[in-house]
Formats: sequence, structure tokens, C-alpha cells
Amino acid sequence: MSSAPTVYDVAERSGVSIATVSRVYRNPDSVRAQTRERVLASARELGYVPSGNARGLASRSTGVLGLCFPDYSDPDAESEAEAGAAAFGDEPDEDVAMLYSDQIIRGMERAARRHGYALLIAASLKGGPESQVAKVAGRVDGFAVLARTIPTEDLDVISRRQPVVMLAGPRESDDLDHLDHIEAANTDGQRELTRHLIEDHGLRRLAYIGAEESPDVQARFRGYVEACRAAGIPAADEPDLRVSMMTQAEGARATDALLDRPGERPEALLFANDQMAVGALHTLERRGVRVPRDIAVTGFDGIALSRLVRPALTTVRQPMRQMGEEAVELLVRRLTGRQDKEPVSMMLPVSVARRESCGCPSPS
Repeated sequence: MSSAPTVYDVAERSGVSIATVSRVYRNPDSVRAQTRERVLASARELGYVPSGNARGLASRSTGVLGLCFPDYSDPDAESEAEAGAAAFGDEPDEDVAMLYSDQIIRGMERAARRHGYALLIAASLKGGPESQVAKVAGRVDGFAVLARTIPTEDLDVISRRQPVVMLAGPRESDDLDHLDHIEAANTDGQRELTRHLIEDHGLRRLAYIGAEESPDVQARFRGYVEACRAAGIPAADEPDLRVSMMTQAEGARATDALLDRPGERPEALLFANDQMAVGALHTLERRGVRVPRDIAVTGFDGIALSRLVRPALTTVRQPMRQMGEEAVELLVRRLTGRQDKEPVSMMLPVSVARRESCGCPSPS
């Protein structure tokens, strides 16, 4: 096996100093964009991964696994979850305020501990995604990363030297993407939820609210379109409205925008996640629109907040903790040589939680 490329190799190939290569990874904004891209391109070609502990990385002995994803925190959702727990008699434990990414972290932490690993979490993209993934890759034995966070071709280079698992997104192409993938059955879940609104509640005027650049949301929207067209309901090729961030505040703004549009009001608002749907419930209450009598509202994810709001939110539960646990199990199997070389594609099942916000009776 040939020796791993070093910072000297990258500097020589890109025609810059070793110090410049170091700054590209430690402080990318301090390097001119053209030079930075040349260095990163050379690193990709060589398969170079910067390391804070080169000996540990080479021997796979850091004892640490990593998780890299954008910071999806939503202060409105977190504070409301805690208030909701108190208002409705739930124990105000740490699970109450957990959102999607928090649950994945919890699953990875538990599984990593079972296998004797620590978990390094990089929940921000400050400094650029290339810089962030380089910092994580250089300090761990293997890591998981949320789909579309880092360019797949960059991850594919890193995966030649250490295992990488892509979370919450399908394989882009067999030629480009040789990574392991774990995702939830987003299309199936949204299709079943939409079918429930149409067939069981007789709703026909539906509006779907999605987000930009999310493979999960794209898959959910496909399920929505499939269910609508199967029922003979026209469905556009794009969501009725897109938001930039899937937060309560964005859900509230989207609801105002839909209510203010001319024409007949939708009979149901289907949101791509629970946080936006909760924001919609607040806006509808403020504007005197009754849920579900006037408009039904649904979400997706199954976070704790979805059962604490009133009316309780109809949603699709996805196995977020299991996704984190499966990521660790797959990484450990790769590290111990107990996994075939072929890339893995794992699809985890989801389930529809039918509650009051769509017109179903409150669960006993």
C-alpha cells in the first residue's frame, strides 16, 4: 500500500507553500478564492486528508467517530417544547426539546458508547463545508454526514481512507457516489399521510410547503404528488411555497402568505417538517382560523413537540435515533472489516401518527 499523501505533496502539486495549505484548512477566508480552490483540487486528486493526529488516523486508533451537519437549531421550537411539557403534565426531561438532529446525535452517542467510541460533533458550517469536514476527518476514525452538506465527490475521496456514512439522502449516482447511505422512507410516509387526508377526510384542496436543497424534502414532495395524482387531484411539479429554513418562524410566515393569496383557501396545509407546522398552528390561531375545522395541518418527523401542541399534530414519525445508531453500527463494521466492500443503501421505515390537527380523534 502506498504511503498516504502529505501536506508537502499538496503544496508541491498546487504550487503554494505549506503554510498556505495549512491556512486553507484552518482559516479558508484568509486565502484568495482562486488559490484556495487550487489547493482543494490538488488535495482531492491526491486523496489528502489533513489530520490533527496523523498517527492515530493511519492506525484507525483515535477511538472517536464524527458527525457533521448544519446547525438546525430552532429556539422557538425548543422553548415551546419545554413549555408544552409543563402545560400538559409531561416530565420536563431533556428529550422534550429535541429536534431532528438532536435525535440523530442521541442515537449515535448511545451506539458509540456501546462500542467504546467517543463522538465528535461538528454542527456548524462556519469557515465553509470543506474546512469543516477536513477538521472532522482528521480527528476521527470514521464519520457520518448529513446529505448535501459536503460535495459528494469530496466525501468520496475521503472514504478511500476512512469510512463515511451519508445520512438522510439517496445515492446520487453509482458513478459518483460510492458512500454508504442511510435514509428514512420519506416518499412512502408522505404518500400515506396525503392519502389519509384525501380518502379518510375527503380533503381535495391541498397545499404543500417545502424547503430548498433538501433531498429528504424532495422525497416527501414526491410522495405528496403521487398520492394526489392517484386520487385524480392536480398537483404541480413544485411545492406551493418554499422556505429557506424549516423553522417555526418560517412556517408562520408561509401560512400568512398562503392565507393572503387570492382564490379559495386550501383545506389542508402539509408541511415538510413539524417545526414549520407548529408555526402554522400559531398563525392560524392568531388569525381566527380553526384547526382542523377550517384547515387541517400536518407535519413530518415526529419530534416530541408534535404531540405537545394543541391541537396535537398529525405527522409522520421517522426513526431519527435509529438512524444515528445504524450509522455507528455501519462505521464500526467497516472499521473492523466485517462489512462487504460494496456500498450499503439502508432504508428505514416510517409511520403515520394520526392526531387532532387533521380531524382524527385524540389518541387515548
